[in-house]
Amino acid sequence: MSGVWCEHAWLEAEGIADAVRIEADADGLVVGVLPGVPAREGDVVLRGVAFPAAANAHSHAFHRALRGRTHGTVGGGTFWTWRETMYRAADALTPALYEELATAVYAEMVVAGWTSVAEFHYVHHRPDGTPYGQGADSHDHDDGPHAMELALARAAARAGIRLTLLDTCYLAGGFGTPLEARQRRFSDGTAERWLARLGSLRTAISSHHPAHRVTVGAAIHSVRAVPEEDLAVIARHLPPGLPLHVHLSEQPAENEDCLRATGCTPTALLHRHGLVTDRLSAVHATHVTERDIATLADAGAVIVLCPTTEADLADGLGPAGDFHEAGAQLALGTDQHAVVDPWLEMRALEHGERLRTGRRGHFDPERLHGIASLGGARSQGRPGAGFSPGLAADYMAVDPHTARTAGSSWEQLAYTATAQDVTGVVVGGVLTARDGLHATLGDPGPLLAAAIGRLDAAANARNEPGSPAARYTQPWERH
Repeated sequence: MSGVWCEHAWLEAEGIADAVRIEADADGLVVGVLPGVPAREGDVVLRGVAFPAAANAHSHAFHRALRGRTHGTVGGGTFWTWRETMYRAADALTPALYEELATAVYAEMVVAGWTSVAEFHYVHHRPDGTPYGQGADSHDHDDGPHAMELALARAAARAGIRLTLLDTCYLAGGFGTPLEARQRRFSDGTAERWLARLGSLRTAISSHHPAHRVTVGAAIHSVRAVPEEDLAVIARHLPPGLPLHVHLSEQPAENEDCLRATGCTPTALLHRHGLVTDRLSAVHATHVTERDIATLADAGAVIVLCPTTEADLADGLGPAGDFHEAGAQLALGTDQHAVVDPWLEMRALEHGERLRTGRRGHFDPERLHGIASLGGARSQGRPGAGFSPGLAADYMAVDPHTARTAGSSWEQLAYTATAQDVTGVVVGGVLTARDGLHATLGDPGPLLAAAIGRLDAAANARNEPGSPAARYTQPWERH
């Protein structure tokens, strides 16, 4: 049984307490909490104020390679022009490159205070759509048909982060539109084939990783990427109990296309097929109607907001306060990783509501920490982090005396702290990061630089004259 001793800890029912010792079992769940006691020999010691760690409810790990390369475009651009850049990054990925990049991305998450992540994963096959494990290159260390998925699971294990791998169904280029060539590697062709591969993947993951560390969930990329007849198939045959995520009403154009094609909003379309339930996580939900909000809240769906990504892509301010007032559970994600910092995501959630409404004080610190930890964990179908028995012994501690936090009420550190202030991160009772350094991988910065450099080289090779991507002058230059 492992022990964690916190100099100070934010206990859910009592507020800040001093000298708190937590005992965790072999699965990393809390079995005992003792305030006001000294540390024991062998305990993990956390300096500063410890809070329940954050659970990242929405990630596309390879999007991290775009940070700092898509923000200063002449003319500004939109989500749709950003998407062109993203496709070029996806085109260069291999299982080995993805494992290296995801390891670095997950290490960056851990040192910031995220201890679990829902990876919304759709880069399944080779760029031409051929499944791994088939064809002339099947010997190339690709682990068979689940090469990409197993690479992500290994990356999470190396980084020490809990992973919910959301295997994503992606079948169309839009309403009534076939896949583009660069989308072929995302698709299994039919919902039935995706469901079969999902079942096989669950078996493969469970044979390699313990369930409290890596689990498999499901995702529908969006209603524009999965035709209505396939939504019906998924609704009938998706295994019970699996978390189900979907990009929902992220853009007005998606809503307009859905209304033209089906006569209803994306939320109403999912509801028509029985897919709006308490296992659904609706990601973004930025451009929803009052009826959509009521439908999602009444069903007990989780609303996954990604405030820094939604701001970076100019997606708009979603109705977070309206969802909360309707009784919906909220969660936070980092999506495209323009920012990987739970403290900034929490703050951006509150600031977004202030900008949207002209009023302050929508999400108090207790509520923000609950959204970041319990909401994100519920979205993943796993126990949330905290200091009560049965919760995950996952913690992030911050220094309350830095240039950013000095003078703050400790109960209000959610409004002032950043990842730079994190002094230690514990996952399942085990110290995983200290003062910006990963316990086994070190500084994530050089890892990210090396991985992105190798991905650049691969993209440049694909951009050589005569290659399918030769029309692009740089791997991620946006035109």
